[in-house]
Amino acid sequence: MAPDRQPAPARGVRHGPRPWLVIFVVGLLLWLLTVAVTFSTRNANLIPTLVLLGSFLVPVTFVAWAFDRAGPDGVLTPQRLMAAFLAGGTLGVLGASVLESSLLRPSPWMWLGVGLIEEGVKIAALWLMAARLRPHRPRDGMVLGAAVGFGFAALESSGYALTALLTVKGLSLTDLVQTEILRGLLAPFGHGLWTAIAGGVLFAASARSGRLRLTGSVVAAWLGLSVLHALWDAMHAVAAALALLFTGTDWQWHLLETGYVPRPTSAQVGFITGLQWGGWLVVSLVALGWLRALARRTRPLDAAAGERTAPSWPGWGER
Repeated sequence: MAPDRQPAPARGVRHGPRPWLVIFVVGLLLWLLTVAVTFSTRNANLIPTLVLLGSFLVPVTFVAWAFDRAGPDGVLTPQRLMAAFLAGGTLGVLGASVLESSLLRPSPWMWLGVGLIEEGVKIAALWLMAARLRPHRPRDGMVLGAAVGFGFAALESSGYALTALLTVKGLSLTDLVQTEILRGLLAPFGHGLWTAIAGGVLFAASARSGRLRLTGSVVAAWLGLSVLHALWDAMHAVAAALALLFTGTDWQWHLLETGYVPRPTSAQVGFITGLQWGGWLVVSLVALGWLRALARRTRPLDAAAGERTAPSWPGWGER
């Protein structure tokens, strides 16, 4: 008579705050402390610490949050997510830099070109990070895609922070901090969200065959995400054009006809800011709705893949 199969050990019930919340709170306190000490001492050696903490805090927090929600039956581990965040994000940034400098020139279509390139290289980096991952559960694809996207966002934000620091009047810590705050607030709705969608679509297209495939749905997702990316990047220019169209004065139109771009009035600056944030909100809602619909549609594939998945690693995997 065959011996009875031993039941799987019950997962421990974790009490206390979630890891992502601990990461955010502790990281935020450290960043605020670094800001205070840097401003009070004017010690330039602290600038790298300020840049790294401010640029990586929100992306790392959201990767931990996504991993916490991935479910206990996935195959992702913290090591794989760390590799996707660092290696995938770095490969994406490097690939985008090479392609953009080689292929893009100033034109009305430049924003779309940036979107196509950056979303394309992130999907390529995601594909590389998922090459040996089995099975392809769509929810795991979303989490792994978020890790690649947030890694890209963290590295990109550190570059923007350093650029803001360097001004014609010297180093500006105020501009650096303001840039980090703005990009930290916007980080959850950009690269990480878009690449999470790409990961879900890619894994859903590959779930039944057991291997990654470039299907029509993956190409359609790449094109759709590129359009959202282009709209996000061009939103300030779009808002400025709309402000000029609806509130432009005679002298501004005269300057425009002579080939000069007129400066907005103080009232128009507020109008442009409102339009820009409103546009970002619309793009974010579209992307969030897309991700939610994708998660619902692929839930049966998640369940089927979960039945074939080995237990997750202890510790981090226990939820």
